[in-house]
Amino acid sequence: MSHTVTITRTTAVSSGNSGNFLYINSGYVSSLPGLLKLAQLLLGAACVGVMTYYYDHSYSKVLPKAELFFLLVAVAFLIGTFCLYISYLISLSTATMISKTVYEVIYHGLAFILYLAAGIVLITEVNQNKRSSTYEPYLAASIMGLVLAGLYLLSTVFANRSYRSL
Repeated sequence: MSHTVTITRTTAVSSGNSGNFLYINSGYVSSLPGLLKLAQLLLGAACVGVMTYYYDHSYSKVLPKAELFFLLVAVAFLIGTFCLYISYLISLSTATMISKTVYEVIYHGLAFILYLAAGIVLITEVNQNKRSSTYEPYLAASIMGLVLAGLYLLSTVFANRSYRSL
């Protein structure tokens, strides 16, 4: 006879004598979905940083539509993934409830599709303008976007397994 055992680690942080505790779901950080979300956050922040640093509002003759589309996708999913990650860290019930719903499947699936599209569009436009001064940074950002698409695809698979396991 087989059975499933779930072990959850939490850390309580107190703020003085008031008795207010902040519970941190430290077990989620070391889980595979938690590590994937952390990688998505770090790589997404790198993409947003590169794109905003090299974006020139006054002189954007090279690939403005591809830049803006990629930046929009990167910022939107950076904010969404940050909110999910923080929710999972500070609430044990959130980590168990949301992962069992179809929300994560849809969110990560949509992130995969849009990052894949934005990465392909940007890398195509960048390769057509190889003489641009932003060629290398935008090429790096588009490659990071394609890697992020792969990470979100993995998250979609894990979210689908969690959703289907009900």
